[in-house]
Amino acid sequence: MSQPPDPAHEPAYPGTPYPGAATPPPDYPVAAAPPPQYPGGPAPQYPGTGTTTGYPPQYPGVPGPGGPGPQYPGAAAGSPAPPRYPGAGTGGPAPHYPGGPGLGGPDPQYPGSPGPGGPGPQYPGPGTAAGGPAGGDPGADTRFAGQQPQPKPFVPRQAVAPDDLDYRHQGSRVHLASHQRGADATAVGQLATQIPGALVSLAVVSALALGICGTVVGWLVVVAWVASGALVFHRPTELRFARHALKLRTPLAEERARLEPIWREVTARAGIQADTYELMVENSDDLNAVAVAGHVVGVTTYSLNKIPSSNLAAVLAHELGHHTGGHAWAGLLGYWYSLPGRLAWAFTRGMARIALAVAGVFSAAATGLLILFMGMFVVAGFLVAWYITIPLVIAPYLLAWAGRLGELRADQQAAALGFAPEMAEVLHHFQAEEDAAKAVAAGQGKKLQEPTGLAKLLSTHPDNYTRLRALEPYLQLLR
Repeated sequence: MSQPPDPAHEPAYPGTPYPGAATPPPDYPVAAAPPPQYPGGPAPQYPGTGTTTGYPPQYPGVPGPGGPGPQYPGAAAGSPAPPRYPGAGTGGPAPHYPGGPGLGGPDPQYPGSPGPGGPGPQYPGPGTAAGGPAGGDPGADTRFAGQQPQPKPFVPRQAVAPDDLDYRHQGSRVHLASHQRGADATAVGQLATQIPGALVSLAVVSALALGICGTVVGWLVVVAWVASGALVFHRPTELRFARHALKLRTPLAEERARLEPIWREVTARAGIQADTYELMVENSDDLNAVAVAGHVVGVTTYSLNKIPSSNLAAVLAHELGHHTGGHAWAGLLGYWYSLPGRLAWAFTRGMARIALAVAGVFSAAATGLLILFMGMFVVAGFLVAWYITIPLVIAPYLLAWAGRLGELRADQQAAALGFAPEMAEVLHHFQAEEDAAKAVAAGQGKKLQEPTGLAKLLSTHPDNYTRLRALEPYLQLLR
């Protein structure tokens, strides 16, 4: 990293002085002393490059092994930011299915490097304290008239995030896990909870297919719909779904150079073959990642470029836990098979609202009779098919509970791979964002609406303190 010039240092400049000058012009300033090195050796490098990074910035007040953990660039202590959970997206949650877990700010300015929000370094020349205009072009020296300016050499853009990850497992043989993808109790519970909705969907699809297409073609349509669930594990279909539905894209070459070494380290620790899953990127200024279907792991550009490699590895290990536990494919599979029933229910509610609005135009008595008829229909459904209607009513709460359990299991997966302190740093950061947003709202005389008890029951993510308490046993082992 270049250092700013020191105008006080003026060694003699060898060569011909300016015309008419009594004394030789000052020389270019000597570079400042190099930054301090990591104890015991040089700073870590990105695999395959010669670029070093400085000490990672620290989270204010976040405990970690040997001291406080790294702070994300651009997030000063007490700065207002909307509350986020891992799994939230830009300005609102990023799209994700159960199993998938944001933070924005300006790029940090470094001494001697031009960027948004500040001028570039000043070079000496005529008209300034050092003899030249502010912001002059270092590649074109006007002190030597008649000479052709030399083109400035291309300098590759430095990565912003510090690379503090230990890559000791890369290149070494690891014991491959017996399963690269699986289904734990959380995934099985998600599928079981979706069975009533899937039965309703089957009835809806069958009624429409047989009524519109006839017996033979109708049954072919029903069989095709049942078999379509296998596309959840078809990689080309998954990639199309991720691109068009979740707005993920293939990483650029420089993004892949940053992302793949970290992913290989995470998968090596887990005994998973790295190419089992497909890495994709979402253009977003939020810290977020997502596990999609059976093969896709998506990460935001902010997470990729702005957070330390160790914290990015913890987030990726969390998503790997969703995949190896089967949370991602089970959530998407259950959603797909319950979708026709959801659409039918939404259509029914819409028609009921229209009917009530039309009845209200004529008389209150007609509206009352219609409400009575609808209520009798619902009660009959509970009495005749209680084994379908009751599970349908409680299914959203069971699915949310399974989602919260899946998040805790994925956190434990990341902790078991050695990323407990880094996962705790991410959670502390999210909690600090929530507290800062509350403080700003209180300063403006407002109050953020806290989730009610019913909303908490429908939340698919536990609160930050619950997740931190679940990580405490892993953190104590490191002390």
